Formats: sequence, structure tokens, C-alpha cells
Amino acid sequence: MNEINVLLVPVQAFLNQVGSYMPRLAIAVGVLIVGWLLAKLVRYGVVKALRALNFNILTERSGIDGFLQQGGSERDTTEMVGWIAYAIALLLALIIAFNSLGLTQVTDLLSKLLLFAPKLLVALLVIVFGSYFARFVGTTVESYCRSAAISDGELLGRVARYAVLTFVLLLAIDHLDISGGLIQQTFLILLAGLVFAAALAFGLGARRHAATLLNRWFPQDHVDRKP
Repeated sequence: MNEINVLLVPVQAFLNQVGSYMPRLAIAVGVLIVGWLLAKLVRYGVVKALRALNFNILTERSGIDGFLQQGGSERDTTEMVGWIAYAIALLLALIIAFNSLGLTQVTDLLSKLLLFAPKLLVALLVIVFGSYFARFVGTTVESYCRSAAISDGELLGRVARYAVLTFVLLLAIDHLDISGGLIQQTFLILLAGLVFAAALAFGLGARRHAATLLNRWFPQDHVDRKP
């Protein structure tokens, strides 16, 4: 009889633990179901609100949607923003559910992901508005060169656009804080190398070519007369 009691004590303890754990598991499952439904509602609301504000037109004109379509994506930028909002809401539900189960390690990992999601959203918005501004700057430079009778206006417009776009991308990456400044330092080193190479080429053997370009871009309307 005593041997049977010894065998039943661990089983009874295990059943007591399972019985005390089941209510918390049921609460966690309920939180996940409600959080999933709320996340879908948040995504739907965000997408509808952005389309009502013509955010999709802005992303289309900035060229972001075209870039995504070339990459094989079937979603536009507006839907991507909606999915990021969906992920944030779902992560909140997961954190609450796992916290109720006492899984602190999983909760810490999800908390780090939750802190990264808003940064990703802000970086995406920076790229969208920055791309639109870069396209505006490129078009403005091209129009000015055309009105000022400067040749190669299209080339100068593209240079201005890509310069602004590069700055915007660096700003977005810096906001994500995932490179530790490595990308920014590499870009500055490459930029310094290009400037140094251009200055050296200009000083050694490209003066005549530079003068030709200046004459093309800024043609002289008159020739200086000797007194």
C-alpha cells in the first residue's frame, strides 16, 4: 500500500500542476484569438485610412510601388504599412499571452521585436516621402537647366535625384540602427575618394574637358572685345 502511495504522489503533483496551468493556458489562447482579430481590424483600418488620404498616390509618384512591383511583390507600399501595423498589434497580443504563461524569455524577445517594428515603419515613411522629394528635386533641376539653355539637364536632374535619394536611404538606415554606422562610414569614404579622384583628374589632365563642359552648360553669349 505504501509503495502505491509513493507512486501516486508524483502523478498527483503533476496533475495538480496541469490543473493550475490550464486556466492560464485558456486565458492565453483567448488573448491570442482576440489579439489576432484586433490586428486584422487594425490592418484594415490603416489601409483604408491611408487610401482615403491618397497615400497610395504619393507612393506611386515617388516610384516606390514600381520598385516593389519590379521586385515581384504583389502588394503596394500602403498594404506594407498596414501589415506593419498588423504585426505591431499581433506582437502586443503575443506579449500579453506569453506573459500570462510566465514565459519571460519569450516575452523579452517579442518586446525587442515590438520596439523594432515602429522604427521600421518610420524608416519606410522616410523612404516614401524622401523618394517623392528626390523626384521633385530632380524634375526641378531638369526644368531649370532646360529654361537656362544648359545642355545635359536630364543628366544633372538624375544626379540631383539620386544624391537626395542616397541621403534619404542613409537617414532611414541610421534610424533603424542596425549597421552601427558602418554603412555611413563606408559611404563617406567612397564619397571622399570620388571627390579626391575628380580633383586630381581636374588638376592633372581634365582641365580642357572641364572647360568644354562648362562651355556646353553655360554658353557665352558674347566674346570680349579688345579695347
